Amino acid sequence: MNLAVGRFEEATVVTVTGELDVGSYPALRDGLLKIATDATEGLVADIRALRIHDPSLVSVFPLIAMRVGDWPGIPFTLVAAGSGHRTLLRRQVVDSYVPVRDDLTGAVAALDHPVRRRSERTFPRAEGSSALVREFVTGRLAQWGVPELAEDARFVATELVENVLKHTTSEPRLRLDFRRGVCTVAVADQDARPAVLLERLSPFEPGMGLKLVAQMARTWGCSRSWAGGKVVWAVLVQRPRTGGDGSAG
Repeated sequence: MNLAVGRFEEATVVTVTGELDVGSYPALRDGLLKIATDATEGLVADIRALRIHDPSLVSVFPLIAMRVGDWPGIPFTLVAAGSGHRTLLRRQVVDSYVPVRDDLTGAVAALDHPVRRRSERTFPRAEGSSALVREFVTGRLAQWGVPELAEDARFVATELVENVLKHTTSEPRLRLDFRRGVCTVAVADQDARPAVLLERLSPFEPGMGLKLVAQMARTWGCSRSWAGGKVVWAVLVQRPRTGGDGSAG
């Protein structure tokens, strides 16, 4: 299994060659998910040269679409020219979850691009970085018109940055995304060890922060990066705004 990363227009394109079988399934899944962490506008998998031995294994593509929908919140499409691949994907209802096109131009055009705002900043390994993180988050969410998300986003961002400062030698890179009422807080570092949610017997024990992040977020996770290291992310959802004073007539 070989994954070659390139660009076509605004999308990241992965040309997949080799054989998809039980042994290579994890490499394809994990490889595309790692590449997606840096694919800011959209991900296209070109599987025209991929040989598929077991038709059921194409379920990997809806799984990837679902995962990248949470993080990094980008669209995903397939290029699968030829009646063999297209018929197989249709029989396994993959095309109900992932747009499938005959060429790169069509696949990129099929990417759904919701209006989104994004801001990224790397923070130094220095005293006072946590305060800078909170200031950065507050300012960006106010600028984007969603200050009601600031309290939760500040907590999540501060916790994730402090985890990097405590457990790695990296400078934390914080990224904020906002699209369709969903705010994603993500912090990248160069340490490949995954973030682990530990059970604590008492709220007074250290290490409760990540558990609170998990409780606060709609979903959260830790994703390996294709370039090395990892990204820990959490998804916060904007609550519907209510109008009126709530009084009965």
